[in-house]
Amino acid sequence: MNPNIYTDIQLQIQSEMRAFVKEDVPRQLLLDLDADKVRYPREFIEKAAQRKLLGLRFPQEYGGRGLGWKEEVVALEEIGVLGTALPCLYSLVSIVGEAINKFGSREQKEKYFAPTIAGKLTAAEGLTEPRGGSDFFGVTTTARRDGDYYILNGQKRFVVGAEGADYFFIYARTRDDAKGKNSMSAFLVDREMGVEVHHLYGLMGTRGGGTGRIVFRDVRVPKENLIGKENDANEIFNQMMIPERMTSAAGALGMARAALEIAARYSNKRKAFGQKIRSFEAVSFMIADSLTKLDAARALVHATAQAIDSSVDASLQRRLVSESKKFATDTAWEVINKAMQVMGGIGYTSVFPIERLLRDARLIMIWTGTNEIMNLVIQHEYYKQLLTPDGEFMEKNLRDIEADAADSEKSEEKVY
Repeated sequence: MNPNIYTDIQLQIQSEMRAFVKEDVPRQLLLDLDADKVRYPREFIEKAAQRKLLGLRFPQEYGGRGLGWKEEVVALEEIGVLGTALPCLYSLVSIVGEAINKFGSREQKEKYFAPTIAGKLTAAEGLTEPRGGSDFFGVTTTARRDGDYYILNGQKRFVVGAEGADYFFIYARTRDDAKGKNSMSAFLVDREMGVEVHHLYGLMGTRGGGTGRIVFRDVRVPKENLIGKENDANEIFNQMMIPERMTSAAGALGMARAALEIAARYSNKRKAFGQKIRSFEAVSFMIADSLTKLDAARALVHATAQAIDSSVDASLQRRLVSESKKFATDTAWEVINKAMQVMGGIGYTSVFPIERLLRDARLIMIWTGTNEIMNLVIQHEYYKQLLTPDGEFMEKNLRDIEADAADSEKSEEKVY
């Protein structure tokens, strides 16, 4: 991306993150993660903290840098070149931190939030359940109040960081006489409270993040660990859509960019029929198409970051973050596939990292809400913004384009 369109602080963050990625992430770590030899690289989080790269958006009072999403997406793109496992662990500070920062008590911020930004505690988020998936409000994990404690029972699966996290951000059902959004609460649950890690998944890609299933069997959680109000986790969930989807979208940009740069460099070196393969339109047009879509995805992600930082209408934020997550992850998948096509057979081997990026990229269209769920949110918020309940346009100060048709006055033809 042309650095001239970045602000000075964005360029500074980009430079700092590039230095971290280049100097503090050994090649061997990436290889060991993909080979499942390393299950939870805690030192990666600790090194990011030492450079003060965790919690960029959060208040300086708790160790953050008081920046905005405009800066965080720059950082996330740079770390995205590493694939998905490490960026996901990095993003958990932003994701779990969002809940504590927005809804947590001062005591929770001092006990969990500040140490997490400092890299002294690690966090994970438990969303998905065996029978849940995209049906978030179908949660069956329960939390029953018992004096000064809540007793948690249930399980969460596909929890990135399950292997090594010190504490978990967990949603649970806290009432039986209501369904869906009126029955949910959110908690911070320490591993030492009795959280069991029962299975570490064998994954196609995104290896090394300690992804597993966690189980709660009569886990006693102090009432002080309730986030926000009891039975009011719907508000938290809606807010959490922002960091969950923005981190995925911005990280996807880095993955796509890395694959495209490798393919472009290869096409400028590889020769066939006596000339560089970049001279063939079949190759150069794939590069052009990929670059155009990547730039478009980046523009959407940055526009969304600006909208969030400007505190635009919540409905528009939900739409834009869903568009960003869907478009950026779909684009990453397409760009990485085209990079492999440009490189031919060698791109399918472990001689180049394209095959690993491809395996990693397949997951990002599924997690934090599948891209089909993104479509559901996008169209829902669009209709809500566009039309009144009786189907008329919400905006009244716009030209009536429908009336510009030659036969627009023939109302008898407009049969609905």
